[in-house]
Amino acid sequence: MQEAPQRRGEEQDHTGEITWRCNVCGFIFKGEHPPKGCPRCGSPSPEFIPDEKRGWLTYDGSLFDVLLINGSTHRAHNTSYMVDLAERELESRGVSYRRFNLSEYSIDHCWCCYSIKAEYCTYPCRNSQDDMPAFHQMLASAKAVIVASPINWNNMSARLKDFLDRTTCMQNLFHLDKPGLTDGKVVGILISGHEDGAVKTALDIYLIFEQMGYILAPFGIAFRTHGSAYKSSTDAEFFRNDRKIRDDVRGVVSNVVELMQLDLESRLKGRLMPVSE
Repeated sequence: MQEAPQRRGEEQDHTGEITWRCNVCGFIFKGEHPPKGCPRCGSPSPEFIPDEKRGWLTYDGSLFDVLLINGSTHRAHNTSYMVDLAERELESRGVSYRRFNLSEYSIDHCWCCYSIKAEYCTYPCRNSQDDMPAFHQMLASAKAVIVASPINWNNMSARLKDFLDRTTCMQNLFHLDKPGLTDGKVVGILISGHEDGAVKTALDIYLIFEQMGYILAPFGIAFRTHGSAYKSSTDAEFFRNDRKIRDDVRGVVSNVVELMQLDLESRLKGRLMPVSE
């Protein structure tokens, strides 16, 4: 199930035109349908969403198994394709999940309270004026997380980095001698990119989850790059025609689900000794 941001009415004028916003660069367009492409950043039509006011994301407490995160700036490009494949596998296995495209949500930079004093970095996070508190609650509730990221300069996307920086308040519970909320949960990682940096990106992401007590599923990382010999404009077609990416994503999702269903989180409760930075 893909979650849509909680909006408070659609910006539509008396002519029936809708105000569309490019989710990548913020370009505004008015019309019955979004433009075929963004004239500012070149993003295709699926990156446009109705420009609507909304409140902060909330979590209603309904239980689900897997939190599926698309960490790309683009909500409908190559990384999103990997997340689409993950969705199909979860649906085919009857596993409950919630999908979020981070580019559709407001996540502030971490305030770095810990750098002032460890006790200032608390859970719930002191910054409650964005969408991250709801994500904190879902991280604590879901049995597993599958994270997808593009490769940006041999690293994860800036959006995903902000998201993971904001989990410091959950990791810091161990330093405050409080019960953890994520130890024993399962994580899987999906990486897409034009060329180098896939393994480094995946391991950088995993290290953060490891510090929160997550367990990487066996064979729990899938990555695919096209190659510097090709134009990046051909990447989308390559990914969508590539059997290996389909097989690898299906494998990671399957392995996450298999480990999750062993319920190690419950079986290890109270038995793990936190060792984190």
